[in-house]
Amino acid sequence: MTTRAVVTGVGHYLPDRVVENAEFEKTLDTSDEWIRARSGIERRHFAAEGQTTSDLAARAAKAALQDAGIDAAEIDALIVATSTADFTFPSAATMVQAELSMTAGYAFDVQAVCAGFIFALANANALIVSGQAKRVMVIGAETFSRIMDWTDRSTCVLFGDGAGALILEAAEGEGSKADRGILSTDLNSDGRYRDILYVDGGVSTQSTGHLRMQGKEVFRHAVEKLAATANSALEKAGIGSDEVDWVVPHQANIRIISGTAKKLGLPMDQVVVTVQDHGNTSAASIPLALSVGKARGQIKPGDLIVTEAIGGGLAWGAVVLRW
Repeated sequence: MTTRAVVTGVGHYLPDRVVENAEFEKTLDTSDEWIRARSGIERRHFAAEGQTTSDLAARAAKAALQDAGIDAAEIDALIVATSTADFTFPSAATMVQAELSMTAGYAFDVQAVCAGFIFALANANALIVSGQAKRVMVIGAETFSRIMDWTDRSTCVLFGDGAGALILEAAEGEGSKADRGILSTDLNSDGRYRDILYVDGGVSTQSTGHLRMQGKEVFRHAVEKLAATANSALEKAGIGSDEVDWVVPHQANIRIISGTAKKLGLPMDQVVVTVQDHGNTSAASIPLALSVGKARGQIKPGDLIVTEAIGGGLAWGAVVLRW
């Protein structure tokens, strides 16, 4: 028998404020048509004044607990993937832990930007497989609206705020690709490309900074690296792309999403797409898409899913799991 980390609950939260593309026409040389054509984004959500990343994460966590039908006290570990934590320290995860009234277990953050949820999911899987935890909640949460340069039309129209959460629980499997749960993971990074996607500030520079991106370079690396990591994860699991039911990609840009699907040899009707409704929510985008995909009735028990993401670092990776 093999221990698998099986998904038992999922949930998400988006802030109340909805910002349509047309709002940017008031302050930037852009248009709804321009934004849709280049990104597929139609709207995004922004956190309210005083609303923090841990607030969003806690809302998503409560939705996932409700979906799983369990209490927060039954969670052994809590991991938050974020690049926009409330404070330098403590971690956003410990703040969510307090909001959920968890007085046991442990909590920590993972920072791999848009790939953060994939890295957090791989860590959660390792904790379960090694026996260090029975149930792990993994959350992706961001308030990227706080690090936007509102004069840069190439970046500020792309990002939004939100959170998504997933609960994993240890279960026994046969050790085959037919098992439910996480079947394989594939993680990568290459710091040589840090200058194509970064924030020009931080604690040691004593400034918050703004997001900076070389869009063409990011696009070039994204399609190639996302397809490669997805194929690597599938190969590790002994699975062919023809066995995949759903691709749940990082929701950054519809052109990247469709380009990656094409390289994987999968049609777009097997891809869960939510980017039009919330933009790029960085580490939150994959759990958000998983939650929406389940709510839509797309993702069903037994479905084979490959999920992949790339973010600043560059950092990228993929996870193959059976729902």
